[in-house]
Parts: sequence; C-alpha cells; structure tokens
Amino acid sequence: MLITLKLKFMVVISLVNHKGGVGKTTSTINIGAGLAKKGFKVLVIDADPQANLSASLGIMEAQRSIYEAFRERERLPIIQVKKNLDVVPSSMRFAKIERDLTSEIATETILRELLEGVKQNYDYCIIDCPPSLGLITINALVVSSKIYIPMQAEYLAFMGMNSIVDIITLVKKYYNPKLEVSGVFFTMFNEKKLLAREVRKSVEQSFGDRVMDSTIRVNVALSECQSNGVDIFEYDPNSNGAWDYGKLVDEILKN
Repeated sequence: MLITLKLKFMVVISLVNHKGGVGKTTSTINIGAGLAKKGFKVLVIDADPQANLSASLGIMEAQRSIYEAFRERERLPIIQVKKNLDVVPSSMRFAKIERDLTSEIATETILRELLEGVKQNYDYCIIDCPPSLGLITINALVVSSKIYIPMQAEYLAFMGMNSIVDIITLVKKYYNPKLEVSGVFFTMFNEKKLLAREVRKSVEQSFGDRVMDSTIRVNVALSECQSNGVDIFEYDPNSNGAWDYGKLVDEILKN
C-alpha cells in the first residue's frame, strides 16, 4: 500500500545545463515520477520553450501555459498527469517572454511569486530549465532549494561547466544566498568507455562528493516511454532506465 507523505516545506529542484541533449527533460520527468511513486506530491514545471517535457507527458500545445502565467503574473496552469504528479506545461510562445517583459521590473523573481500560491500543495517541485542561462533559468535558480546538473561524459560538456557555476554564483550573491549545486550526475553513461571514466574523474576533481554515485545508462526504453507519453516506471518498470532513476531518486532523498 502506498503511504502518502508530506514534507514541512516544498523542496524546489532545478535541473540545469546550458548544453542541450544532456537528459534534463528525461531526468525531470523520471525524478518527478519516482518521487510521486514513493508517495510525495510532486509538481514538475516545463520551463523550456521547446515544450519537450509537456509533449513527453502527452500534452500538446496547452491552451494556457507557463508563458501566460509569466506574462500576466497570474496563477500557474496545473494539469494532473497521474496520482501525486502534476505538470505546468510550456509552449513555444515562452521563447519570447524576455522581449515581452522588457519594460517590467523584478522579472527575475516572477516564478518565485507564482509558486507562492501553490507551494502548500506539494512536497517537491522539479523544474526543467532551458538549454540557456537567460531570464528563465535565472527565475528557476532564484526559487530553487537545490540544483542538480545532468551531463554527458564528454569533454565539451565538462568545459562548459564554468558558465553554469558563474551564473549560480551571481544568483546566490543577489537573490538566493542558500543556493548550491547539490549534485552532478551522468546521463547516457557507458562505463566501458575510457573517455567516460576520464571525464567522470575530471568532474570529481572539480565537484568532489557532489558527483553522485547514481548514473543513468544508455537505455532505449527511456526514449520509448517519452514517445508514449509516460514515465519510465509506468512504461517499463523492469528496465535499466527505471532501475537507474530509482537509484537516483533514492540518492536525492538522502542528499
């Protein structure tokens, strides 16, 4: 029997990497689903104008999205995906939000304001950030309790980590003094490759024990589940993908 849990405060987790194709969306969906499976109330936010997270959960071009909420500074549109798991969908319209808010003030804290109205309803909020370090990502960092960086074991991905650290440092200085990188984890990881092992060693030298033990292996089921509009635990609970994300969720809960 599933036990319903309730935390005292909502924990906001942002998945951040300005490089595309590193598994942010896949990780947001499956971390959120994994937490929901354990009985936590979870809200996942698609903050990427590409709206891949929304599409991966079967939501195509929602009539009202995070774009309208940002522009109007009104309630977040929330859609129930399954028991304990809700989503705020995105839209390609969100790509023009910086231009729309040019004459506005305090635009870096809009998401924090929007979450005030719903935070009592959830234990966790997981934000899928866009592959950029602009206004949308800054909004996510301002409201975040924890940051996790998914990355591939490639040198170019590692070389770009300084940009992420720099923007986190600025947001910490001016908006969110408690902000820290809680963990870095590898996606599409193949431990048999020498390059993968070398990149992991380099990342460990920079981030120390914040490099997580859990890694997400290459697994076709992770792509298949998104094309079917469901998470990995629902699509194939016996797959390597479900096993890996289950371990990652357990590690996040201990973090």
